[in-house]
Amino acid sequence: MNGFLNINKPPDWTSHDVVAKVRGLLGQAKVGHTGTLDPMATGVLPLCVGHATKVAQYLVDADKEYRVVMRLGATTDTQDATGRVLTRTEARPGAEDIVRVLSGLVGPLTQLPPMYSAVKVRGEPLYKAAREGRVVERQPRTVRITRLDVLGIADGDVTFDVECSKGTYVRTLCVEAGERLGVGAYLQGLDRRRVGRFAIADAVTVADVEAAVRAGEAGRHLLAVDEVLSHLPAVDVSASVAERVCHGVALPAERVEAWLGACRRGDLVRVRTGGVTVALATAPADREDLAGDGRGRAFAVERVLADPAVKVMGGARRGPRR
Repeated sequence: MNGFLNINKPPDWTSHDVVAKVRGLLGQAKVGHTGTLDPMATGVLPLCVGHATKVAQYLVDADKEYRVVMRLGATTDTQDATGRVLTRTEARPGAEDIVRVLSGLVGPLTQLPPMYSAVKVRGEPLYKAAREGRVVERQPRTVRITRLDVLGIADGDVTFDVECSKGTYVRTLCVEAGERLGVGAYLQGLDRRRVGRFAIADAVTVADVEAAVRAGEAGRHLLAVDEVLSHLPAVDVSASVAERVCHGVALPAERVEAWLGACRRGDLVRVRTGGVTVALATAPADREDLAGDGRGRAFAVERVLADPAVKVMGGARRGPRR
């Protein structure tokens, strides 16, 4: 069983809780996620099953969208609603100031990873140091806020949607807004609406997966690896060439039978046979150069997705269906 599950994580579950539950339901040891979601948060948590775990690393760079509830007038030691209140004020800024400050956060932004986070410094997760009352020196990182739309302001709570780059701490974004407004703020609620091509509208619950297993359709909600990686360019090759690729042998450009999409030198490319991706490889040059006279140039195999021990046939097994 191979593919991806787009899970709508419930509140109070850790990402590991979800992985462990699904692993048990599917009877599949190889289950992982593509990015941690805090226990208090809900929403999209993509899971990789079987061979799909091999491509998880290629999905972590995806942009994300969140629906955020920011509470004004207080700060906490964890920057969210689970922490101890550090400061409090009854002052409240006007709606125009709130919209102005939040709009001003769009673009590149420098953030310092919060102490209550899984970021490791010298091999130790920051949250462990925080729990012991220690403050560790951290390196700032640059993230990008692509879009921020204020949806509502009521009783000190501000609801907004934000689209951001990987590595963005929404908690820290709320703290930054609170500082700029002069009243302090923390993250009250967080719902992840999208991770790359995984959207909340298409997400299923753990209960949905359990129901499918009980109905004898364990793979009902699985997304095929090809479907999830469809944004990548691809090359089609014969079954015999694919079999060599699955053993890590570089793919000569002249053995490509068909091209799907444009690629540039260094791009990640899907290697397919029978309509199924069997490996990921790096393009040695632009498509125009390779398609013209690519002799002597070869795609370097980055990751094999098919089992090399199983002979790749022309009618290769297709990825799991939804």
